[in-house]
Amino acid sequence: MIRAHLIAQLARPVTYDLAVIGGGATGLGVALDAAARGFSVVLVESHDFAKGTSSRATKLVHGGVRYLAQGNISLVREALHERTTLLANAPHLAQPLAFVMPSYKFWEAPFYGVGLKMYDALAGKARLGATEFLNRAQTLALLPNTKHRGPKGHLKGGVKYWDGQFDDARLALALARTAAAQGALLINYCAATALLHEGGKLVGLQARDQETGLTYEVKADCVVNAAGVWVDQFRMEDGKAIGRDVKAMVAPSQGVHIVVDRSFLPGDHAMLIPKTADGRVLFAVPWLGKTILGTTDTPRHDLAREPLPFKEEVDFILGESARYLTKAPGRADIKSIWVGLRPLVKPADDDGDNTQGLSREHTVLVSKSGLVTVTGGKWTTYRAMAEDVMDKCFAAKLLPARPGAVTTQLRLVGAQAGTGRGAGHRVSDAPGIHLYGSEAPAVLALPGAARLLGGGLTEAMVRFAARHEYARTVEDVLARRSRLLFLDAALARSLAPEVAGLLRLETGVDPALEAFLALCDQYLQLPD
Repeated sequence: MIRAHLIAQLARPVTYDLAVIGGGATGLGVALDAAARGFSVVLVESHDFAKGTSSRATKLVHGGVRYLAQGNISLVREALHERTTLLANAPHLAQPLAFVMPSYKFWEAPFYGVGLKMYDALAGKARLGATEFLNRAQTLALLPNTKHRGPKGHLKGGVKYWDGQFDDARLALALARTAAAQGALLINYCAATALLHEGGKLVGLQARDQETGLTYEVKADCVVNAAGVWVDQFRMEDGKAIGRDVKAMVAPSQGVHIVVDRSFLPGDHAMLIPKTADGRVLFAVPWLGKTILGTTDTPRHDLAREPLPFKEEVDFILGESARYLTKAPGRADIKSIWVGLRPLVKPADDDGDNTQGLSREHTVLVSKSGLVTVTGGKWTTYRAMAEDVMDKCFAAKLLPARPGAVTTQLRLVGAQAGTGRGAGHRVSDAPGIHLYGSEAPAVLALPGAARLLGGGLTEAMVRFAARHEYARTVEDVLARRSRLLFLDAALARSLAPEVAGLLRLETGVDPALEAFLALCDQYLQLPD
């Protein structure tokens, strides 16, 4: 990916069919869907692809067990269908994962088991495995570190069910590169700074190359605002341009995740606690050789790019983990701690702070000027969200209607026909070459393929990230092309200077080493 070539394309005086603001899961999904239908597409992202919420998920491809408990059958059915599609189109980055729900009261296993059987029924032929009732010995065999005596009595047994897991940032990158292969122009570190209106109609946007400071006018028949928790910024600018008052639609919710060693969750099964002391759900998930504990659901009123966890969130996750794990992690065991902001959509008359009760469904709005805004939703349903956005564009006569469902069987980069799941490797395994899928030979052919830097990262992987995966900074490589910042911030910090040297050789630009070192410190910093 030669950036100068991408910027030169951006500077051309052409009018695109579609311009997308935002390079997270939603924006990338829209860009891929539109490009696959033959539209000319440009996407700009102010930072790196998946820099925000889309790299900070709980790494689950799921229908949403808790949404079933809330009675949202349509959301669960759609998500279960999309779960299967995602696993089929990116088998190197997403696979089935078994969960075990331990029960400490006699009524818990049958009560939750009935709901999970319904979960299976909604999935139909798309189910990943049958729900099973487990006795005490079977539960302990699958979750060896589970307490024999928990907060509600002795362990009675459990329920095993199936969902999926994935590498979110690398899936976002696969979407970007697949969209580019379909003809879309995608540029990271290129911020949308203003919307362009003519006679009350939206006709494009202004973009600034963050590396050079140069600005460009990008004309487009249709503009999609997919900026996640930041969509209201563009909605309000659009409203001001056409003389309309616009109320904020996003209620950001903060989700904190703690990463600890795999010894706290040995084996290949995830643990789900459906109802913690305060009524939330707790996950313990094996991922890339470590264990993720989370997540919280806390209202957040600022929109920081790198939000910090609150002390009570860390205490909650560690405290609840200690109620169920014999060997429980403490603060000293934390390898990395990271925070994501969910763009939850609030009702027009809701000014409250209860984000736990807000819908996880997405919303698509079309303004009087033609600005199409999409927000909400979740990673699992990114593809369905993109189809919905395109349908709204057609209905508003912003684009000529073209047949849909073009991405249902469109395999993403790295998952070309004939490739399997990396010879038995899973996303729960330690990171390695298997995450590149069918592109692994191309990585192995680069200089430094046999030179391991650490944490599964080789010199060749850094070079591949710079040449083919849009990487510009140390953070791009160590946070999203590899996931070391999220897995072990101290290790990522130690590798950063060498990665910076390689990137400087490959790109010729400042790889922002000092900024990354400070970020590593933040991912290791615990609130007092």
